[in-house]
Amino acid sequence: MGVAGGYGGLLVVVMGVSGSGKTTVGELLAQRLGLQFADADQFHSTANIAKMAGGVPLTDEDRWPWLESIGRWLSDHEESGAVAACSALRRAYRDVLRRHAPGLWFLDLAGTPELMTERIEHRGHHFMPASLVGSQFDTLEPPDADEQAIAVDVTKTPAEIVAEFVDSLVERGAVPGGS
Repeated sequence: MGVAGGYGGLLVVVMGVSGSGKTTVGELLAQRLGLQFADADQFHSTANIAKMAGGVPLTDEDRWPWLESIGRWLSDHEESGAVAACSALRRAYRDVLRRHAPGLWFLDLAGTPELMTERIEHRGHHFMPASLVGSQFDTLEPPDADEQAIAVDVTKTPAEIVAEFVDSLVERGAVPGGS
């Protein structure tokens, strides 16, 4: 796993629809594991942000360059390990990320459309309007068994989500125990 007793080499994408807590959980996970963190929103073009802020869902053509950029960032951190928050809603999107980072793990933040809409309505500091939650759930393809994904219910606290995910990685032998 890279650094002796550490998490070097571990690459994780915290995935889910808008409002699931990707950034909060991703930052906490990266902090707990001592890894660098990036929010996929940082990789969006100005045009993508304007489109979403205007209530227009992104198309696959909008997403491909964005996903490639995130994949390159993950690949650049293959030795040191890293955590990224990225919606990664469809398998095809996750395939792009895995093409750059084959050992990638996904922390799938699972929740209901009602909860995500409520969270976004109360968030107020983000370009993604609550009106797009439905389109995100329409796009969502939960990970298949072969995708190295661990789903955790977002009604848990961020600390509980991180603990459950890390415990699951330890159980699967993906990381050393005793964190």
